[in-house]
Amino acid sequence: MEELVRVSGLRKRYGDTVVLDGIDLTVPRGTILGYIGPNGAGKTTTVRILCGLLGEYEGEVRVAGFDPRTQALEIKRRIGYVPENAVLYESLTVAEFLLLVGRLHGLPDETIRTRGEAFLQAFELAGHLPARIATLSKGMRQKVLVTSALLHDPQLLFVDEPLSGLDVNSAILIKEFLRGLAAAGRTVFYCSHVMDVVERICDRIVILDGGRIAAQGTLEELERQVHGGSLESIFAHLTSAGNEAERARALLAVLGPAPGAAAT
Repeated sequence: MEELVRVSGLRKRYGDTVVLDGIDLTVPRGTILGYIGPNGAGKTTTVRILCGLLGEYEGEVRVAGFDPRTQALEIKRRIGYVPENAVLYESLTVAEFLLLVGRLHGLPDETIRTRGEAFLQAFELAGHLPARIATLSKGMRQKVLVTSALLHDPQLLFVDEPLSGLDVNSAILIKEFLRGLAAAGRTVFYCSHVMDVVERICDRIVILDGGRIAAQGTLEELERQVHGGSLESIFAHLTSAGNEAERARALLAVLGPAPGAAAT
């Protein structure tokens, strides 16, 4: 299968702090890759490098055949990006924002309107096209963000906690849509802390810990490495210090008995 992403020996540091320490991975076209790890493991840094947003790093990276160091614009033409914490233009209406994003990608206005309205209709948000983004709830903004990332029909979609703030029905819609994208030959790079979603929709999974890959493979391959269990238990086995219960008890001890609780 064609490799849409290839990373070899990727290293990134901020001053004396090493954030990525020798990442090697490939993402074939038409797959959903789950990229997971504890907070601070280097997930967002990896995505920013692949999207051409960070240019100073060591190692070799290719996205859709292009080098992010020298061909970042070519990459940006071919990808969509849904960051976890996006800053939208709150003074614009939803329609104006989608028109701006679509024009930046060189789309005809009619295509922007047709695709934008279709997505927002599916999200039950079509009536909010004239609304200013500042008036929208977190979930509504997330739907607008996802729509804007897909307007230009990207080959590769990067998503970081895409279900954040969405209601149950919208979350189901997004999961089904991502599966459909992969089935149609597009590729999804999926970052999340929601293990059961990653377990259900991802073809392959990479577990990152401390800037290094702790394990990667299909869910079945990961299960064999740690002798079974859910993805959550595999993740904990590979990345946890193993003393969560003890730390939870220490937190409870700080609070003491609940107000009004009978002494024992």
